[in-house]
Amino acid sequence: MYRIFIVDDEPFIIEGLYDIVDWASFEMEIVGQAANGQEALEALKSVRADILITDISMPLMNGLDLIRAVREFQPELKFIILSGYDEFGYLKEGMALGIENYLLKPINLKEFKATLSTVAEKLNESRADYKLNEHSISILRDNVMHRWLRNQIAPQEFQERAGFLGIVIDKPLTQVALLRSEQRLAEAFPVVLEVLHGIPGVIPFQDMDGDIVLVHMLSEYQRGKEAAEAIHRQLLATPALAAYEQLYLSIGSVQETEDNAALSYTQAKRAQEYFMLFPEHSYICYEDLQERQEEANLEFPVNWEEDLKLIMAKDTEGLLQRIDDNFEQLRRVEGITPQLIQDIATEWLIRFKMQLKEIRHAEEPEFFKEGLHKIRATSSIADWADILKEAAVYTIDALIRDVKSPVVQQVLNHIHQSYSEDISLKTLGTQYNIHPVYLGQLFHKEVGESFTEYINKYRIEKAKEQLRTSPLKVHEIARNVGYWETGYFYKQFKKHVGISPTEYKGLV
Repeated sequence: MYRIFIVDDEPFIIEGLYDIVDWASFEMEIVGQAANGQEALEALKSVRADILITDISMPLMNGLDLIRAVREFQPELKFIILSGYDEFGYLKEGMALGIENYLLKPINLKEFKATLSTVAEKLNESRADYKLNEHSISILRDNVMHRWLRNQIAPQEFQERAGFLGIVIDKPLTQVALLRSEQRLAEAFPVVLEVLHGIPGVIPFQDMDGDIVLVHMLSEYQRGKEAAEAIHRQLLATPALAAYEQLYLSIGSVQETEDNAALSYTQAKRAQEYFMLFPEHSYICYEDLQERQEEANLEFPVNWEEDLKLIMAKDTEGLLQRIDDNFEQLRRVEGITPQLIQDIATEWLIRFKMQLKEIRHAEEPEFFKEGLHKIRATSSIADWADILKEAAVYTIDALIRDVKSPVVQQVLNHIHQSYSEDISLKTLGTQYNIHPVYLGQLFHKEVGESFTEYINKYRIEKAKEQLRTSPLKVHEIARNVGYWETGYFYKQFKKHVGISPTEYKGLV
């Protein structure tokens, strides 16, 4: 509803305006009134309005002076003047102030309603533009913070973007918390923002997985941790959030901001997966899990990097053989117990789940929940090995059948077919009716690299083909693959290939 404030020194005019218009049909409501400009000015300092309807000739302060004064603190307010004076001077001055209309008393109801409709349309457009801009800034903040906590952005670039977006990273210590639910959290994020409003030192955003991330900037270790814990308790006790079923909060350890903030984020992500083991909990600290593992004298003895290489190569047979080999080695470890092997199998399964989500950006909760239940329900090493081999096959099969979103697939096809043309997120966003900032975020999420990185790599590969097979000069090949500035082509080529295009051509 748009909010109307009326100013007139004649009470019957104000009463008449209440009655002659069905304000609700315009999605408007009258929120205040005043008998003169001075009274209206004081009221509007505490009452937010969208449209001010005012007379010109009033005691203490006239309508034109009121408009000038109100513009200083409510610059987006729209103004409609109702006047008994048909004087060109007033009209001219009103137009100079940017009023929407200058209507004479007695009011022509048809013209008045038409003016209200026009103003409503303008407000709708400006509100849409504001929401779009606000949404774009939010996406940029999310993207920058996500890249920072994944060590995917250079420090100088991060500082520049953080300064532009109003992100304040000014404390020596950082602790990251992660809020996740089995329900969509898009509607919960505004609630989180409202709870955190006015609380210093907390940077909330949503990461690529849709989790709500709270980055706590701490000056001191112990007092900072206690303050963060108080905020977490406040969030979990908020009725609007408590309404969400299975709301889970995981917390990473306190780390040095400059060097290890990303580690706290990784720990919070990892701790989040343990809610599959402890669904009755709503709060898990990574440090508590670490203490539990240390008490059990457990260190993950499997070389996960080797598993990851086999997953990325989609080598199912190799991965299955590796699981068998690792379990055979575990049997021979001196002092090993069935409980320790069961804990290792649990950790292993969680890593499969996290790696699949890392690559596909999609949850597969039911399969892995069932797997954890099976691990806890058996005490057989052979069964544990079979459960993990089932998870390995599932993980690789999911990657093989992975299909990009239709929009991203269309963008990829467009790049592959038209890489020599001028292609940008802005033009593609217009073509596919999607905001360019969001398209860039979606592309990065699905492809694993930014739009600019991908198109540069693709163009350089095409340039390499032409350098090997055609007699064209370097600047001609540069234009053929979409680079109109030869200097920029040289820079990108050397970045991706390691040598200049001229040197490359000489080698082949």
